[in-house]
Formats: sequence, structure tokens, C-alpha cells
Amino acid sequence: MAVLDEDELITALEKALPEIAEEHQIGAQAWEPHDWVPWSKGRNFRFLGGEDFEPGQETQPAEVAAPLLALLLTKDNLPSYHRVLAIHFPAFSDWRQLVGVWTAEDNRHAIALRDYLVVTRAMDPVDAENRRRIHVIAGWKQRPDLVAGIGPMDALALLAVHENQCVQFIERLQERNTDSELATILDKIKVDDAVQAATFQAFLMAGMVADQEATVLAVDKALAQIEHIGDDCADFDAQRALFADFENQTTDAAIAAKLVQELKLDSVQELSDDAEAARQRILALATGA
Repeated sequence: MAVLDEDELITALEKALPEIAEEHQIGAQAWEPHDWVPWSKGRNFRFLGGEDFEPGQETQPAEVAAPLLALLLTKDNLPSYHRVLAIHFPAFSDWRQLVGVWTAEDNRHAIALRDYLVVTRAMDPVDAENRRRIHVIAGWKQRPDLVAGIGPMDALALLAVHENQCVQFIERLQERNTDSELATILDKIKVDDAVQAATFQAFLMAGMVADQEATVLAVDKALAQIEHIGDDCADFDAQRALFADFENQTTDAAIAAKLVQELKLDSVQELSDDAEAARQRILALATGA
């Protein structure tokens, strides 16, 4: 099978855009962040005549607050993820259905989580805001040397892995959470992330038809570069320790196994030596070998 250059690959993937966009629209759920925030639990802060947050007001235990903040900071970093996609799939092109719609959907996750955090005083809102600024400024894969190594299929594979990570992370968080209002928000975000994961996986499946070499190599690279949620948060060691069991080799293997199944990687043939080695690494990760 011929290996395509980046422009040829993007053109080939565009043929799948209408069908994938339609599937995404069917699976996506419409919801408004403000509908699910318990506003009646809120009160003004000092600048509006109320009371600023004080230690001891936390309404969530540290075991829930820490992973909740890690998830929020990940969602806050949406601009970085958007830029990585937009390098190859600009929002003003036919790829707007992927880049623009995904960005708009994912943005509501941070809105809902932060509004919930502030209104319920689940944790210190000043600390959360300071961490947001630091995290967004640092960004995700924003150095030129990191971006230079990301091709179009790499970007799609990275986001497919990332969305699957978010689904698994939220499932672990839901097991600890006892607040019904937060549970509803988390469930809506999880459904979004699952639909988005399916969308990126659909593009990877289209990639297997257009250029299976590039697709297998991209999936292998994305799995090898898995960065667990919260790992890139600055000064977060104490918080990470509270949810260290959320992601591990088992959860990484589950993502690999899902991609093996979706892309039928166990039966792919006629790969180059490099791509075959990559396929074998994916299969080994998926089976825990």
C-alpha cells in the first residue's frame, strides 16, 4: 500500500468527513452547563459583600477534590488541544465539523465543572483559578520541537487516546463521588467524551483504509506517549497521590485493546517492518504481555 504525504492523507480522510460528522451528530447529546449547576447553594464572595472561601469550608473530601481538580485543569487546557488539531485541520476548512464542533462541546466541560466548584465551594476557588492560569500558560505540546513531530494522523490518534482516558478517569471519579449533582455533571461529560472518542476512532478507521502504515505508527506513538491525567499539573504531587490508582498499566491496556478491536489490528497484514513492530507493541500492550 502506498504511503501518502500529509496533504494526500488529509484529502483522503476528507472523504469520510460527512459520514463521521453524521454519526457524531446522532450520538451527541445537547445539554447546557448552567442547567446542572446547583446555583441555590452559592453565595457572594467578599467583593460583593459576602464571605471569601476559608479553609474548612470544602464540601468535597480531598479524595474527590483532587481528581476533580485534575480533570478540570485538563479540560481548562482545551486551547492547547485545539491548536494541535488546528495545525493540520483548520476550523475554517471542511474540517470545521471535527475541530469546531469538538471544541465547542468540550469547552462546556470546564464551564460546568468550574461553576460547580465555585458555587458549592467544593475546594478553594482561588487555588483552582491560580492553577488554571499556570496550567493553560504551560499548555500541552506547545513547544516547537514537540509540535514538529505531530502529523495529522498523530493528532487524531492522540485525541482518540485522550478521550478514552477521560472516560475511564471519570468512571473512577464517579466511584468515589457521593454528590448527586456532581454525578449528573460527570455523567454528561463522560457521555460527551465517549462520543468524541468514537469520532476520533472513526477517523483512525478511515486512516486504516487510506494509509494503514501511518495509522498504525500514529496509534503506537499515541499509546507510548500516554500522560495520565494530572501528571502535567505543576506542584500537584500531594493531590496526585490521592488518585494514583485512577490510571495505570491496566487502564492503558484497556485503551489499547479498544483501539485494537476498532481498527482490527490483530489481522492487519502487509506492513513495513517499522509498522509491524509498532503493531506488535500495540498488541502486547493490549494483552498486558
